[in-house]
Amino acid sequence: MRAKRLILLASAFLFGVTRMAAQDVDALGTFTPYSLYGVGDLYNNSSAINLGMGGIGMGIRDNRFINYKNIASLTQRDTLSFMMDIGVVGRNMYLKDRNTHSAYNTGNINNFAFSFPIKNKASFIFGLTPYSSVGYKFKSVEDDVNLINKYGYISYYKYGNGNINQIFFGGAMNVIKNVSVGATAVYYFGNLTNHSNVAFSETAIRTVETGWKHKPHGWSAEFAAQASFPMPMENTTLTVGATYRMKSTLYGSQSRYAYAYDGTIKDTIMDTPVKEHLKIPGKFSTGIALSKQDKWTIGLDYERQDWSKTTFKNTPGVGFDSQTASSIKIGGEFTPSRYDIRYYYKRCSYRAGFHYDKTYVRLDGKSINQMGFTIGASFPIYRLNNSINVAVDFGQRGSKTGNLVRENYINFIVSLSLHDIWFVKPKFQ
Repeated sequence: MRAKRLILLASAFLFGVTRMAAQDVDALGTFTPYSLYGVGDLYNNSSAINLGMGGIGMGIRDNRFINYKNIASLTQRDTLSFMMDIGVVGRNMYLKDRNTHSAYNTGNINNFAFSFPIKNKASFIFGLTPYSSVGYKFKSVEDDVNLINKYGYISYYKYGNGNINQIFFGGAMNVIKNVSVGATAVYYFGNLTNHSNVAFSETAIRTVETGWKHKPHGWSAEFAAQASFPMPMENTTLTVGATYRMKSTLYGSQSRYAYAYDGTIKDTIMDTPVKEHLKIPGKFSTGIALSKQDKWTIGLDYERQDWSKTTFKNTPGVGFDSQTASSIKIGGEFTPSRYDIRYYYKRCSYRAGFHYDKTYVRLDGKSINQMGFTIGASFPIYRLNNSINVAVDFGQRGSKTGNLVRENYINFIVSLSLHDIWFVKPKFQ
């Protein structure tokens, strides 16, 4: 019953926040001009524990938390335990080009996942995480004197918002000793909007709004594997892991619209369905981790996703091309003394990492890349495997050369990991 109440409470929290965000166009999940292109700004798909180690997860095997970056790791878990992890993310961005600068703070759900055993070392997992987010706002004013004299002051607005989320569910099992595999079904869904408005100071001229509306949805599948090898050092293991997510086509309603406003009255000039679909390419990830039981872990991950053959709608005046995205992540964790009964700080886990990412966005022939340093920690609460987890990512994306924008950001995730024992019959009533 306790587990059921936790799931219901977490679900109410998730969907309540989503509904509040939908009511306010400024409640953005991200704020970056680079989300104008393609499917928006991609999330790193990391929990607070993974992000604290630079985002690694392919070779991580730990019975304390859900590593949904590679679900083959679920076979490491306690066969009688229910586990849940719920996290929120805050994103703080400082944007600067050659002439201007701005700052913006956003918040969103980062992850919700739970897992329970099926039989022996087989486990089930269900989760919800954001996949990408659109959030940007631009404003410019007309400086052509002839147009100003004829139409009055003219302001141009361009803004967008929305998210693509992903639900995943599946399982993992051991196939032979020290080798585990897993598979999940993935369902994408969301709502993306891109607006372009022209507003006139002369009340006799109506404001014009144009843009795109898209409600994409589609299915994919991900396959995962891990293999572990005992090392000569006592209680030390080397783990190699990999995942592959299949390419997907996102269907759903998409339309090109144009409205004219006269005060509060809206006239529809155009609202035309468009038969175009978003395509998400396949993604390959692999990694390796060396760990000493209950003491330390270090690891390295590599990811690659070829967006170069994926086409998106054109943005007038901008030379946007999609390209192959890739990333390298490195990080580690250290726990001074996991079972220390005297000093609390020795039972905490401390993490640090680094990541370098080549994004799928290329503007005017220049790749938009980012890099960041991460730190994190887990603080045990109540029982040994329950914890509050925090992670912070300090990084930079883009540059000030040409017409680009450089972003300095601080992202942080706070999550709650819960662990409970099921199916154990008490000896005393």
